[in-house]
Amino acid sequence: MRALWTPRHKYETWLRVELLACDAMAAEGLIPRAAVDVIRARARIDFDRIEELERTTQHDVLAFVSAVAETVGPEGRYLHEGMTSSDVLDTALAVVLKEATAILREDLGRLHGVLRDLAHRHRESVMIGRSHGVHGEPITFGIKMAIWYEEVGRHRRRLDQAEEEVGVGKLSGSMGTFAHLPPSIEARVCADLGLRPDPISNQIVQRDRHAAYMAALGLIAASLDKFAVEIRHLQRTEVLEVEELFAAGQKGSSSMPHKRNPVGSENVSGLARVVKANVQAAFDNVALWHERDISHSSVERIILPDTTVLLDYMLQRFTTLLERLQIYPDRMRKNLDQTGGLVFSQRVLLELVQRGMGRDEAYAVVQEIAMRAWKGEGRFVDLLRNDPTVSSKLDAGVLAACFDPAYYLKHTGELYRRVFGSAAS
Repeated sequence: MRALWTPRHKYETWLRVELLACDAMAAEGLIPRAAVDVIRARARIDFDRIEELERTTQHDVLAFVSAVAETVGPEGRYLHEGMTSSDVLDTALAVVLKEATAILREDLGRLHGVLRDLAHRHRESVMIGRSHGVHGEPITFGIKMAIWYEEVGRHRRRLDQAEEEVGVGKLSGSMGTFAHLPPSIEARVCADLGLRPDPISNQIVQRDRHAAYMAALGLIAASLDKFAVEIRHLQRTEVLEVEELFAAGQKGSSSMPHKRNPVGSENVSGLARVVKANVQAAFDNVALWHERDISHSSVERIILPDTTVLLDYMLQRFTTLLERLQIYPDRMRKNLDQTGGLVFSQRVLLELVQRGMGRDEAYAVVQEIAMRAWKGEGRFVDLLRNDPTVSSKLDAGVLAACFDPAYYLKHTGELYRRVFGSAAS
């Protein structure tokens, strides 16, 4: 990913646009074919010369075109004919963003596959579901992974849509009116580059496209943050249902030898903040003066390379973390039982309602007994069994069935069919 944003690749992509424009102009008789043959044979990128010229011109594209023209000779005068700087910049940027997207697409595909495997492997690994950080009702670790799998699938579709948004080129000239080159030149160049011509532009491709692209990347980062936060919570000492791999020789603290910290997840969470902040900068780039200014340019030179490189790294690091994640189903079951069955309170409530008790009355009865269990006055199931109101409605067998985790998982198969289709089994 980093190689896509080097000066070498930038200038090579600029030159590719310029040469294709020359080819298109020659094909339509606007410049001599023989001149284009010379340009293609002689054009070279001289980095030192570009830097030297830019120190004087204070204009990167102008310095680039002049330096390349010098390597060509007299025929170099046909380079950049009828074009403006943004014709090169924005079209080349679209090419690079499509190349970056291909890498991110591969990264997301790998993460998607790891989540699919975890979802199937732990389909029956029962654990407590939590809301507000407090025990709720039983779920499985596989269901948690299936939710993440579905989320990553949405990101894969969004990334395709974002590439479609940003994958346009323009060779429409200084104000976008095609005053000096016909639209057919733009169409030929874009086709050769695998881009679509922007239907209409001014001096630039409009920056809502790039903001949409950045928003898609920001959403991926937000989900990675969410996943990483979950792992950090599940690795807390008092929870310890999963744990990042702690490699031989690894140290968790300079002062506390016992520490095993979720540093990979914390790293992902931290980097997500940078990516999400960059999205706001992309939004601010949408509003430019009239047909353009260049306030967006300096911003994009930072946020586009940084965001694609960071997200590539985050995806690879987090996927590797998941591949090596230590998962403890026995601890999950122990935590599920930690409250002595309080997590089955809704099951008891509904059984009482089914047997004729009003919902508000049933809720008050079950809650009062649950609060006594919270205070340590006894096990929830025992307090229920000894309560005359409850025992008059629920016999021992029915009450025992209320505490079976399998009840909560009876529709897991349907959930998996919705998410994984024919591969659910």
